[in-house]
Amino acid sequence: MKKTPFKITAVLAAGLMWAGASAGDSGAGPGKTLTMDDFIKTTVAKDSSFEEILTGRLALKYSKDLALPAKDLILSIKSQNEFYLNQDRSDPRIAVSLSKLFPYSGSEVSAEYSATPYSGAEGVSSLIALYFSQPIAQNAFGKATLLQDRITGAETEIAGYQITEAYEDYLASAMVVYYNWYSAFENLKIGNSSYEQSLKLLENIQKRQKSNIALPIDVNKIRIQVLGKKENLITLEKEYDATLNLIKQAIRYEGEALLEPASPFKINKAAIAFEKEYRKFADSSRTYEILKLLEKTSSLNVDKYADNLLPSTNLLFGLKINGDDFGVKGSDSDLYAGVSLKWLFSDQAGRARHELARISDKTTRLSNASKYARLKTDLKNLFLRIERERELIETSDEKIDLSRLILADETVNYSYGKVSLNDLITAVNRIDDNNFNKLNHLVRYKVLMTEWLRITDQLVSAKELKKKK
Repeated sequence: MKKTPFKITAVLAAGLMWAGASAGDSGAGPGKTLTMDDFIKTTVAKDSSFEEILTGRLALKYSKDLALPAKDLILSIKSQNEFYLNQDRSDPRIAVSLSKLFPYSGSEVSAEYSATPYSGAEGVSSLIALYFSQPIAQNAFGKATLLQDRITGAETEIAGYQITEAYEDYLASAMVVYYNWYSAFENLKIGNSSYEQSLKLLENIQKRQKSNIALPIDVNKIRIQVLGKKENLITLEKEYDATLNLIKQAIRYEGEALLEPASPFKINKAAIAFEKEYRKFADSSRTYEILKLLEKTSSLNVDKYADNLLPSTNLLFGLKINGDDFGVKGSDSDLYAGVSLKWLFSDQAGRARHELARISDKTTRLSNASKYARLKTDLKNLFLRIERERELIETSDEKIDLSRLILADETVNYSYGKVSLNDLITAVNRIDDNNFNKLNHLVRYKVLMTEWLRITDQLVSAKELKKKK
C-alpha cells in the first residue's frame, strides 16, 4: 500500500484550491457597490452632456413659428403735424391701420383710417378703407403654407427622433463604460487570485526541494510563473484604475469609499428570433420612420417649388369711404372687386429650384432603398456575432469545468511523479486562460446586445426621455 507524504499532500491541496480560485472574491476589499441602474441614473443627473441633449428638444416647439408666415395682428399708427410756412397754421396728419394674415387660407384682411389736411386750404380729408385679398394660383387658399407646415412638421419630427437617438447613443456609451469597468474588476480578481495561488505553489515546491523531492529547476520554473502572474497583475491593476477613473468622472464621484460594480451579465439563453425582430424593427422603429419622413419631406418640397412657379394671382375686394373732417362727414362710399396678377415669365431660378427638388427627391428614395438593404445586412451580421458570443460563453463554461478536473488530476499525477512540472503549470495556466476568455465573451456579448438594442431603437423611447426632463 502506497503512502502519501504530508508535503506531497500540500502540493495536491494547492492545485485543488487553484481549480476553484477564479470563482472567488480574493483580493477585493469591502466597498460601495454601484449597480448599472444607479450608475446610469447618477450619470444622467450629473452629466451636462445629457442636459445638453434635452435642451435641443426645447427649441423644436419654435420651428413652425419661424418657418411659417406670421399670423400676427399688426397695428400701425402714424401721427404728424404739417406746418405751412406761407400760412399761419398747422394741421395734423393721422394714419391708423390694422391688418392680419390668415396663413392656412392665404387670406389677408386690413382696415385703415387716415386723416389728411388739404395742402391749399383749411380742412381735412378722411378715409376709411377695408381690404380683402385671396390668392387663387400661387399659394391658392393657403396651399403653400399648408405644404410648408407639413414639411416643417416632418422636419421637427425627424429632429425629435434624432434627439432621442442622441440620448440612446449617450446611454449606450455609458453602459459600455460600465461593462468595461466590471470586466476590469473581474479580470483583476482573477489575476490577483492567480498570483496568490502561484505564490502558494512556489512555497510548496520550495518545501519539496528542501526534502529533495523537487529539483532547483522546478523551483525556478515556478518562480518564472510567479513573475509572469505578477506582471499580468500589475497590468490589470492599472487597467482597472483607468476604468474606475472613467466611472468616477461620469458620476462626479468625490467620496472616499471604494466603488465596486455589481454583475450586469444576465445572459439570455434563447436565441434572437431574427426575422420576427427585424419585421418589428421595420414596422415601428424610429430609424425607419426617419427614412420615411425624409422621403415625405423631399416629395413635399417638389410640390412646394412647383406651386412657386404659378403666377401670383389674387382676388381683391374692398370698400372705401371718403369724407371731410376727422369724423368722415359728407362721406362718399366706393365698393370694388378685382384681380391682381403678377407673372414672372421664364422664371429661370424658380424652375431650377423645382428641378433640383425633383432630383433630390429621386436621390433620397434611391439612397433610402440602399439604406434599407444595408440595415438588414448589418443587423443580420450583428445577430450572428451575438449568437457566436452566446454559444462561446456556453463552451467556455464547459472548458472551465474540464480544466478544473484536469488540474485536479494533474496535481495528483505530479505528486506521484507521473507527469512533469510543465504539465502541471500548463494545467494551471489553462484555467486562468479559460476564465479570462469567458469574461471577454461575456463583455462582448453585453456590448453587442447593447448595440443591437441601440440600432433597433429599443434602448430608450421618446416617452422615457420625456420623463427624464
